[in-house]
Amino acid sequence: MTRPARRADAQQNLEKILDAAVDRLTQDPDASVIEIARAAGVGRVTLYGHFPSRDALVEAALTRLLDRGEQVLAAVDLTGDPRAALRTLIGSSWLLIAQSSAVLEAAQSCLPPGRVRDLHARPEQRVNDLIGRGQTEGVFRSDLPADWLASALHHIIKGAATDVTNGRLDPSAAPHLISETVLGAYAPPVRQ
Repeated sequence: MTRPARRADAQQNLEKILDAAVDRLTQDPDASVIEIARAAGVGRVTLYGHFPSRDALVEAALTRLLDRGEQVLAAVDLTGDPRAALRTLIGSSWLLIAQSSAVLEAAQSCLPPGRVRDLHARPEQRVNDLIGRGQTEGVFRSDLPADWLASALHHIIKGAATDVTNGRLDPSAAPHLISETVLGAYAPPVRQ
């Protein structure tokens, strides 16, 4: 009986550590292992028992956020009009994307670029595919690359998250403002 209880405790500690890592890294991408352990309510030894380095912890935190995002995004219907699909995608995931951007920043400072790209490939591909479909259907501009338009979307989301954090934007207004800004930028140029 003692053995399963320890496993349950270890799993609870792991969950607390990952939650604290996501929370602390979202607030401060340079958060230390000590700060994360303190926020999780565990000691450094316990934290290092799960993660041998800060880099491993940051990678696990990013993976956790990306997995959560994947669960949300997998349920989003991206068929039909690409503009409507983009609005739905933004409305269902902007907050997760904004939160993961700070953890992504932490990961970019300590993980090899190829590893960050690999971890981020699936959600990035989903957005690029939607934009590419919109370009093919003529509802999104095709004079700019899809990956550039996707990058613009991520920058706008990050800016909205910053404005929410600084009290300049009501979080409930963010999805509409992001969608309308992005759809305006994605509209095909008017030919004269």
